[in-house]
Amino acid sequence: MVSELVIDVQSNEISIAVLEDKKLAEFQKEARNISFSVGDIYLGKIKKLMPGLNAAFVDVGYKKDAFLHYQDLGIDFNSLNKFLETAISDKKKLPAIGKFIHLPTLPKEGCITDVLKYGDPVLVQIVKEPISTKGPRLSSEVSFAGRYLVIIPFGDKVNVSQKIKSTEERVRLKQLIQSIKPKNFAVIVRTSAEGKRVVELDTELKTLVKRWDDNMTKLLKNKAPSLIYEETGRTVALLRDIFNPSFEHIYINDTEVYNEVRDYVSLIAPDRVKIIEHYKGELPILDNYLVTKQLKSGFGKTVTFKKGAYLIIEHTEAMHVIDVNSGNRSKSNSGQELTAKEVNLAAANEIARQLRLRDMGGIIVIDFIDMQESENRQKLFDHMRTIMANDRAKHNILPISKFGLMQITRQRVRPILDFTTAEKCPVCFGKGEIKPSILFVDVLEKKIKEIVTKLKVKKFKLYVHPYIAAFINQGIYSLKMKWKLKYSMGIQIIPNQSLGFLEYKFFDKDKNELDMKDDSLLA
Repeated sequence: MVSELVIDVQSNEISIAVLEDKKLAEFQKEARNISFSVGDIYLGKIKKLMPGLNAAFVDVGYKKDAFLHYQDLGIDFNSLNKFLETAISDKKKLPAIGKFIHLPTLPKEGCITDVLKYGDPVLVQIVKEPISTKGPRLSSEVSFAGRYLVIIPFGDKVNVSQKIKSTEERVRLKQLIQSIKPKNFAVIVRTSAEGKRVVELDTELKTLVKRWDDNMTKLLKNKAPSLIYEETGRTVALLRDIFNPSFEHIYINDTEVYNEVRDYVSLIAPDRVKIIEHYKGELPILDNYLVTKQLKSGFGKTVTFKKGAYLIIEHTEAMHVIDVNSGNRSKSNSGQELTAKEVNLAAANEIARQLRLRDMGGIIVIDFIDMQESENRQKLFDHMRTIMANDRAKHNILPISKFGLMQITRQRVRPILDFTTAEKCPVCFGKGEIKPSILFVDVLEKKIKEIVTKLKVKKFKLYVHPYIAAFINQGIYSLKMKWKLKYSMGIQIIPNQSLGFLEYKFFDKDKNELDMKDDSLLA
C-alpha cells in the first residue's frame, strides 16, 4: 500500500488528507485559531465538585468548564499533586522529580471530595476536545508523546505496545528502557520503536524528559487557569502517529508548514526527507490531487460503494446509525443469501473507511442486510475486525445481534468532521432566482476593472468553477486574453472544484482574499 499526505494551508484553516493507493482514507480540517487540542496541559482550578458523578468541573479558560472524573486522576495523582503544591508554594525553584518521594497510589474506588476541594489548583491534560455542548474532557495522568516513546511522570512501569508480536523484541525493549529511564517516570514503548537501536530511544527519552522540565517551570510564575504545555501542531502530531515506510509523498502548499514538517522528518527519518514536496502549482492543492472530488462523493447522507449498493448514514447526538442497502443488486441472478453476503462484505470495507474519514466516534449501529446462515454472519464479523485493525482509534466490535445489527464503539476525542456536500446556493442564497447566468462574465469583468483601477492591484488570481474557467479560457482570442490586454497581464484564471457554479474568489499575489462580492447577481 502506497500512502501519501496532502496538506492544504489557508489563512484561516488547515486541511490534512491521507491517501492510501490514491484513495482518500483520512481527512482532518481545523481552524488555525483553535486553542484547545488533545494533549495540551493546563494548570486548572476546581470550580465545582459533583459527588453524585464522582467528578469535578475544572476551569481551564474555556467557555464551558472541563470535566474531570475520579477515575481519570490516575493512580499517581497524590505524587503529582504534591509536586504541584511544592512548585506553586516555592515560586523560585522547581522540585527535582528524580529526588521526589513517591506518595501512596490513589485507591481505585474513592470519592472525588476526599482528594480535591473547591478552588484547588490541578494539573490536567486534555483527552477530548469540546464536543457539541460539552466542555473538554480532562485527565490528571499527564503524558508527553514522542515518535517511539510516551513518558508519564511519577510512574515507574515500562509497558510495550501489544502490536509488537515478537516476544524477544518485547523483552529487549522492556529491558533496554528499564536500564536507561530516569527515576519517577513510567514509559510506554510505541509500535514504531520495534527494531530501533538504543541510541535512538535514549535520545528521544532525554528529549521528552527535557520537555517536561522546560514546561513545568511555568508553574512557578503562572496562575490558574493557564496553558502549561501546547501539543505540537496537528500536522506534526499526525505525522508522529502515522509516519511509516509506506509513505512515498508528502505535498504541502505553505512554506512555513513545509519547513516545520521537513525539520521533523529530518529528525525521525533523515533518509526520507526527499519525499516532502513544496507544492507551487496554480490549481488548489486538494483539486490537483483529486481530494476535493473524493470529499464531495464520500460525504453526505447517502454513500454509494459497489455496483449500485449504498449506505445511509445518520448522525444523532447519542450515536451514528448506518443502514446497508443492496440497491439494484437485488435484481442479480445470484441467490438472496449470496447477494446479501457480497453486499455486506463490500459495505464493511466502505464503513471502515467512512469511520476513519469522518472520524466518527461514540456508538455506531450498523443494520446489515439479513443473512440466514450463521457461518456468513461470523465471516462478516471476522472481516470487520480484520479491516478495522489498522484504525488508530481505540474501538470495540460486537458480533451481529439476533436483530441483525452490529454495534461498534469507537474512541471520540474531537468533534466529528462535518463536511456538507449539499450547500445553499452562494449566488441566490436560497431564494431560487438570479439574473441570467450569461451575464456572469460581465460581472467578473466589472470586478476586474474595479480591482485594477480602484484598488490599484495589477497581479491577482481569479478562482472560479472549472466549467466557468474553461469558458473563459476557450479559443485563441479568449476572454482571459481580452481581459489581460485591456486591464492587466497579471490576471490569472484558476479552476477550483470547491466553488459553486457562479461563485468566485479573488486573491492578490500574497494570497490575501479581495472581497469583491455584492448582490449584483441577485434577482
